[in-house]
Amino acid sequence: MSEPSEPTDPRDASDDLFDDIVDTETDRDPDLAVIEAGSRTLRTMGGPPQGDPVPAVPADPEVAKALREVETELSTRWGETKLEPSVTRIAALMDVLGEPQRAYPSIHITGTNGKTSTARMIEALLGAFDLRTGRYTSPHVQTITERISLDGAPITPERFVETYRDIAPYVELVDAREEYRLSFFEVLTGMAYAAFADAPVDAAVVEVGMGGTWDATNVIDASVAVVTPIDLDHTDRLGETPAEIAGEKSGVIKQGATVILAQQPVDAAQVLLKKAVDVDATVAREGMEFGVVSREIAVGGQLLTLRGLGGEYDNVFLPLHGAHQAHNAAVALAAVEAFFGIGAQHARTLDLDTIRRAFAQVSSPGRLEVVRKSPTVILDAAHNPHGARATAEGVSEAFGFSRLIGVVSTSGDKDAKGLLEAFEPIFAEVVITANSNPRATDVDALAALAVEVFGEDRVVVEPRLDDALETAITLAEEEGEYAGAGVLVTGSIFTVGDARLLLKRG
Repeated sequence: MSEPSEPTDPRDASDDLFDDIVDTETDRDPDLAVIEAGSRTLRTMGGPPQGDPVPAVPADPEVAKALREVETELSTRWGETKLEPSVTRIAALMDVLGEPQRAYPSIHITGTNGKTSTARMIEALLGAFDLRTGRYTSPHVQTITERISLDGAPITPERFVETYRDIAPYVELVDAREEYRLSFFEVLTGMAYAAFADAPVDAAVVEVGMGGTWDATNVIDASVAVVTPIDLDHTDRLGETPAEIAGEKSGVIKQGATVILAQQPVDAAQVLLKKAVDVDATVAREGMEFGVVSREIAVGGQLLTLRGLGGEYDNVFLPLHGAHQAHNAAVALAAVEAFFGIGAQHARTLDLDTIRRAFAQVSSPGRLEVVRKSPTVILDAAHNPHGARATAEGVSEAFGFSRLIGVVSTSGDKDAKGLLEAFEPIFAEVVITANSNPRATDVDALAALAVEVFGEDRVVVEPRLDDALETAITLAEEEGEYAGAGVLVTGSIFTVGDARLLLKRG
């Protein structure tokens, strides 16, 4: 395990510098300089390219068949949108499995946007310090095995099937005892916790499915709880205001834990801070105890200086685009520092070279991910207005397209109009389509909203996603080979996954 370095005492930092951090975190609009020289060198610190982080369909037909059988069995259970708000069933499953979730320390992540990217960053940082990691995130982009990762990579299809078969008898036992059968997400959560214990892992990074208090993941007692930015989403289940949603999400904050808070709406922050006081948890707030000191556009990403709980980390290359990813990086760094006791028991920083190497290796599929050139095609899983605004800002900052064509399909339970309004300033035209999810918004209904937002002349309707992609690429190519037009595919993780498969990435 790499040894943390001994820094100068962070308390020696000037008040002016600290004020600068707070100001930067508050307005999130620092002056940016384009960095060309040096960024390629920084990027090489991550080592050779890691390949596509999204697994392909198993090449072995027998393995592929076994995986399909497991997915078919799981599909007979309640889907992720049908919930009975309690942890009774998952707690019963953990009991008969021998409490595998208590076999390792964990970091629990909730919030509205940025959870998966933050989880991937935390995983990379822990792994760089020679810890064996388990990561549980949702939903998947293309393949269900993505949801459960060991040592930074999705578990193999064979191991996924084996894990399911191992716990299946216990799942049936709980099903027989409870009023309702375990849901799809509950069974997957049980599989993840069992796989982590079997590995065994040194640390688990766990993203909630929805909410916090009654989320199936919330049978762990995480020493570090992370709350990414809260905004309006799943309002029919979590509440209609940021404060109400924060009340549900605050359930991941456990007695004596350390809470890492990204910037929050004031009413949400008040709820989260009250919960922390109630359970005697220690709080670190973005913009106060940690944050982004500076960020500059770099080739293939951005160059960051981050203030952690123990001190400053400069020249950190992050191969992801957008200010939101810089803030996710600050949150991830603070979470890992807290996991190692920095800021509470210790006044020190983690080894800077290790931090740089870890961040340089981070990937986040489907988050401002470039999957094609000439014209450039970008995939982004923004699915609510808050996420769409961050994506729009990130695209404008990092790519500077002369003309951008949108391809949009949303889920029926989302604020589609709000999402379209967020993208309206950057889309020259939008192609409305549908993804493969049964919950996809009806194409005609989505098109009607798009016409309200964009006007009829800027809206094209293509019910099939493959046709929509072809149309968007053709519209972009009308600008000419060197004109700098691009395509952004967005609106849902399902839209991104379908497009990724159609564009044959991986």
